[in-house]
Amino acid sequence: MLHSGAYLPATRIAYRTHGTLNADRSNAILFPTWFGGQHDANEWIIGPGHALDPSRYFIVVVNILGNGMSSSPSNTPAPTDGPRFPLVTVLDNVILQQRLLAEAFGIERLALVVGRSMGAQIAFQWGAWFPDAMAALLPFVGSARTSPHNWVFLENVKAAITSDPDWCGGDYAVQPTLAFRRMRLVFDSWGLSQAFYRQGLHLQMGFHTTADFINRPMPASNADANNVLAQAATWQAADLSANHRFQGDYAAALRTITARTIVMPSRTDLYFPPEDSEIEISHMPNAELRVIPSVWGHRAGAPGTDPADTAFIEAAISDLLAG
Repeated sequence: MLHSGAYLPATRIAYRTHGTLNADRSNAILFPTWFGGQHDANEWIIGPGHALDPSRYFIVVVNILGNGMSSSPSNTPAPTDGPRFPLVTVLDNVILQQRLLAEAFGIERLALVVGRSMGAQIAFQWGAWFPDAMAALLPFVGSARTSPHNWVFLENVKAAITSDPDWCGGDYAVQPTLAFRRMRLVFDSWGLSQAFYRQGLHLQMGFHTTADFINRPMPASNADANNVLAQAATWQAADLSANHRFQGDYAAALRTITARTIVMPSRTDLYFPPEDSEIEISHMPNAELRVIPSVWGHRAGAPGTDPADTAFIEAAISDLLAG
């Protein structure tokens, strides 16, 4: 049964592992996916020479519910298929991930939980719900709960999908392609910062004008509109205190996170600004704030962006693992 009280029969969690679990199971790292991403998107900072080095660590990249790999509207049979897929919370993901680690690998304690964006929301929830289950946490470009401003942004994402004439209430015959164009425009507006555009970084990608950039060809994709909405619902509902244990006491939930933590927002993120992170660490007993000095907005440190931002994040991973 999900946190909402709904049932999701035969729930499936998809994952990929990198490296080898050592004898005492002390080298395990959890790295959940984020909104719109699947496990292969996490691999840009996994490998030899990276802080997440499979020759030293056993890295479990777990797909969040709703992303098309784990249980999602697109792969769940009736009666919970498509637009009938129930609300899945961040806590639902965390509880299932803990079961996966324990039942599949016998892992009871993690060296690190690291997550980006929605993955960061999952990392915060791990720290509050299973405070003794990890040595360290690194949530970057994410938050412990979705702010009202962030919630409003996600209404734009949902409207981009549901306003497409091909949407058909979620029972579409073909993917609503106009919806994905509109959604990308929303992300181009909010996901990249004013400084990014001011410095002309979008034009350095081979475009002559801003209009050329926003009208660039859509890449090939296996995205599903109902999956997008399911993940947006999870994101909108994110709040590590919205459960029976904490009864909405946000400060109390944050105080429960005792693992060594580096909270890492992007200086120019419009979704998860550093001011929200400052509030978070003010309640956390063992947390440090490190702001990524980036102009890439929410995309700071994402695959294919500024290598300096990625190096900044990897340095924090190394610091936490060394500790």
